Amino acid sequence: MLRYEKYYAEKSGCRYIAGVDEAGRGPLAGPVCAAAVIFPPDVVIEGINDSKKLTEKQREKLFDEIKEKALAYSIAWGSLEEIEELNILQAAMLAMKRAIEGLSVQPDFVLVDGNKRPDTDIPCLTIIKGDAHSQSIAAASILAKVSRDRLMVELSAQYPEYEFDKHKGYGTKLHREKLLTYGPCAIHRPSFMKKIFSPPTKKKPTRQKAAGNQGEEQAVQYLQNRGYTLVERNYTSPYGEIDIIVQDAEYLVFVEVKARQWDAIARPADSVNKGKRKKLLQTAEYYMQEHPTALTPRMDVIEVVFNPTDKDDSRITHIECAFGEEPS
Repeated sequence: MLRYEKYYAEKSGCRYIAGVDEAGRGPLAGPVCAAAVIFPPDVVIEGINDSKKLTEKQREKLFDEIKEKALAYSIAWGSLEEIEELNILQAAMLAMKRAIEGLSVQPDFVLVDGNKRPDTDIPCLTIIKGDAHSQSIAAASILAKVSRDRLMVELSAQYPEYEFDKHKGYGTKLHREKLLTYGPCAIHRPSFMKKIFSPPTKKKPTRQKAAGNQGEEQAVQYLQNRGYTLVERNYTSPYGEIDIIVQDAEYLVFVEVKARQWDAIARPADSVNKGKRKKLLQTAEYYMQEHPTALTPRMDVIEVVFNPTDKDDSRITHIECAFGEEPS
């Protein structure tokens, strides 16, 4: 977790290296939060990791330890108005910029989670999944997550009917039900409400859709026969849908099912292109924000090639670790 910090300290002579991360890009309500952290070079905090992989109790404990042991830290916000005016990405970048500028010690170098850097003159390195590789980024992730969660608990007292203390503004089933019952309140993001309140369009089942439904049923049976526990089917987020979520003792597995008939020219998995992979990864991350777990996330693809005249005559190919985090 200190590889990047040590490299830039030893090779580039950087004395103060800050880690920066944000929390709250996905929720339907509330501001986005960012944090920046600088540690003394000899400080190691046990148990620090990506905030989404920690329990709430673990995050709360580490929150205090990080603040105590950090050389400097800063927590900053992107407001609801800025989210609507700039868009959520730019509001998050603005919050990161404010967090860097709010440090009591100016960093020589900044490690940023993700593949976008905030507007700063300080040299930066963006790191995909940086909160799993850098202690300072992981610490910033925890400070931002806990700070935002605490704010949403406070706002729950102001808007009790929405139960923000339970879902922290994420688009859970409970939150969506509350929105449909009471409508949005003052802290909901108007630009995020379109999918909630847009009237559904009725589509006639197509041959491809029928094949997909049949493929998903066979994929679920296949996974359960191999010891996986079904967690959820057809999970949706603002970014898209994941067909199947299962788990075993080590992994939380997000499964994209692709089904075709025998006479198809291309392999089913070929349709999982870069754009589709990006949406699946964003949806998986959204799910983990809603449901923190210590399990390791994994992205799988299951191909189902079947005989259209005999639904029991099929061939299943399970591609484990089919893809991972990609820059946009």
